[in-house]
Amino acid sequence: MTNSLIKKPPISFWIVSVIALIWNAMGVNAYLQQAYNTDSFRAMYSEEQLDIAANMPTWVTAAFAIAVFPGALASIGLLLKKSWSVILWVISLIAVIAQMCYTLINGYESNMIMTILIIVFAFLFTWFSKRSKAKGWLS
Repeated sequence: MTNSLIKKPPISFWIVSVIALIWNAMGVNAYLQQAYNTDSFRAMYSEEQLDIAANMPTWVTAAFAIAVFPGALASIGLLLKKSWSVILWVISLIAVIAQMCYTLINGYESNMIMTILIIVFAFLFTWFSKRSKAKGWLS
């Protein structure tokens, strides 16, 4: 498909794409703070919460990384109007579901609203990227 066949996306496309980038940049920041156990990370949580985070199974931490890094790249892909962003959104969504299911099943829903918000945003961004591709906004 050539660039001449790509339809011009509406302003809402750009707004959602920028929101997606900001949201996923915050996710990358949260992951890096947790992974490097920064002072600001430790200041945000109680000792019990820090102990839970430190003892998470490796696959949950990996799911966290797989959720945020492909999500951030997918956000950049949307801004570049690239169709490859769709697959990255799907990968991110699957990782979000895995991570959040573990969190909820094990009773770690210290912030239920944020947990639900993360899942909702993952679904919305995936849906939005598929819709953008279907409308011809992505190449």
